[in-house]
Amino acid sequence: MIEKMRKALDAAVEAIGGQPREGQIEMAEAVANALSDRHHLLVQAGTGTGKSLAYLVPALVHGKKVLVATATLALQRQLVERDLPRIKAALEKELGRELTFAVYKGVGNYLCLQKMNSAEADPDGEVLLEIGTLEKDAKRLRAWAETPGVSGDRDDAPEVDRRVWYANSVSGRECIGKDDCAYGSQCFAVNAKAKAQTADVVVTNHTLLAIEIVDSHAILPERDAVILDEAHEFMDRTTQAVTEELTAARVERAAKMAKKYLPGKASDAFAKAADNFAEALTDFAGDVRIDPTKAGRLPELPAQLEAPIRKIKETSNAVVALINADSDVVDPDSLAERARVKGATNEVLQTATKMLKPSGHQVMWFDPTYSTMYLAPLSVSQVLRANLLTDTPVIATSATLSVGKSFDSIAKSIGFVVGGSEDEDSEDEFEAGEIDPANVQMLDVGSPFDFAKQGALYLPKHIPEPGRDGPSKEALTELAELIDAAGGRTLALFSSWRGVEMADEYLRKVLAELEIPIITQKRGDSVGTLVERFAKDPKSILLGTISLWQGIDVPGPACTLVAIDRIPFPRPDEPVMSARAAEADAAGGSGFMQVSLPRAALLLAQGTGRLIRSIDDRGVVAILDSRIVTKRYGSVLLNSMPPFWRTSDGAVIRESLKRLNKDYLEAGQ
Repeated sequence: MIEKMRKALDAAVEAIGGQPREGQIEMAEAVANALSDRHHLLVQAGTGTGKSLAYLVPALVHGKKVLVATATLALQRQLVERDLPRIKAALEKELGRELTFAVYKGVGNYLCLQKMNSAEADPDGEVLLEIGTLEKDAKRLRAWAETPGVSGDRDDAPEVDRRVWYANSVSGRECIGKDDCAYGSQCFAVNAKAKAQTADVVVTNHTLLAIEIVDSHAILPERDAVILDEAHEFMDRTTQAVTEELTAARVERAAKMAKKYLPGKASDAFAKAADNFAEALTDFAGDVRIDPTKAGRLPELPAQLEAPIRKIKETSNAVVALINADSDVVDPDSLAERARVKGATNEVLQTATKMLKPSGHQVMWFDPTYSTMYLAPLSVSQVLRANLLTDTPVIATSATLSVGKSFDSIAKSIGFVVGGSEDEDSEDEFEAGEIDPANVQMLDVGSPFDFAKQGALYLPKHIPEPGRDGPSKEALTELAELIDAAGGRTLALFSSWRGVEMADEYLRKVLAELEIPIITQKRGDSVGTLVERFAKDPKSILLGTISLWQGIDVPGPACTLVAIDRIPFPRPDEPVMSARAAEADAAGGSGFMQVSLPRAALLLAQGTGRLIRSIDDRGVVAILDSRIVTKRYGSVLLNSMPPFWRTSDGAVIRESLKRLNKDYLEAGQ
């Protein structure tokens, strides 16, 4: 098997015009062994390893049906639009058989032909009638949907206002299903799933996999193994996927749908409960703005919201009962409408029910910015262990999986049993055919890059420790001097929007006379568009927050300086992370060491990893937070990052950046 896999890997590498890499070969052999022996694998593969081929090739050689789950759309596209098509022919020739792959997303990512062609508009469609400017988008989307051979996938569709998309799509809970739908045979989501059912490799996202695992309800095709790429994100994506949200808009939408489909006392009562809840939520948001101590985590449901939410539960329950009793419907359009109403109402009912009786293993909070109530699980590791890690081999990989050279933190968060874990569930017995979550190999295959020669890590000691009010004047001054020396070419990462805004204001003043375009991320901006602009103009600088810390790939002269304003510890008022830290403290451990520090270390490793993206890249990472050299925990953070050459001498760093900029300018870059 290993020899066969090595030959196939050589063929795949040649097909993409690459070179053999030791780390890639080591990882591919480990993946092949995990698939053959049915054990779990955690493998850290640094930037440049070529990890996608290192797991795709052994999976295809082994003939297993494999599900690959990614955190980002960018990687999902890379796999199905670049990597798999480029190696397919070479591997088919090497293996002597046809190889297939497919992508599968949630139902809401595909157009719903039934909803698009329904004679009567529901509340989503009525929005389009009220806002005339959306009509052009709606016509463009319809024309695309009627074009032969289109996928119906949102990512392939023409760009339209999100309200237009929502008016022509449904959630999984609102879908009637293929058998009862008049458009079942043409359904884009059904056809995508059918293709995925027979494919050798199915690419999906963390969120869809997480929903299937937590709900124990089959959404994705059956598989022999699961590969989690960008695995450092999986716990957070799982938590987000199963976090309950209750908003006035969501309740009002369900109530409007119910009133239209089922007019009468029950839907009238539901509509009245929705109005009362909206008022109560507005009042509570006002109280929070006056008294910020009421924001963030809530130990229990606020008294002023309890009665309105209880009324939502009672009235939505009555509507669902009436819908369930309405068994005379046979018309396909009416069946579809009923499914949408029931799905939307049921979602509200279930969320309201959970919020009225939260368990001790859940975290509740209110966000006044969006007037939203949230309920999230404190931990997802146990459900991942029970519903994922006992079923199939799981291969988890990322460029950043270790914290201070240890895999334990990330492994435990995903549900693996490591290091004599005291978790009571670690003593479970497993039935025949099940896999022991403790049967896991951990491996770091390094990176082909010579970080010590290619990059420098600048750790200034003179900058004061950051406070709550954003970057200090000294940090901003240092940043401006570094940008000047680099001639632009800078990705500046901030841990808050406040930091981005302060840096933007300051740099536009002090760099006004220099020809350095400043690209500043704003809330809601498309990350892809920002990065494209940054990569096209080597003199530009890009200022952004958390979404730019990972997944950004800008090799070459456009990015020779990555500046980080502070160690990205979770905010003290971040509900889920603070609750996890408090639980660790209560159990006699350290919330800081077990929760906050590992989180910061992984994010810092991701941020610093934006610098060296190819064998020819050169540059500097500057961390403008003196705590990394003055605090004892700094060594854990430093050991989690690429092994750059380190210095605290600003003059040396500025001179290096000036020299690098001069070299690029002379080369016309």
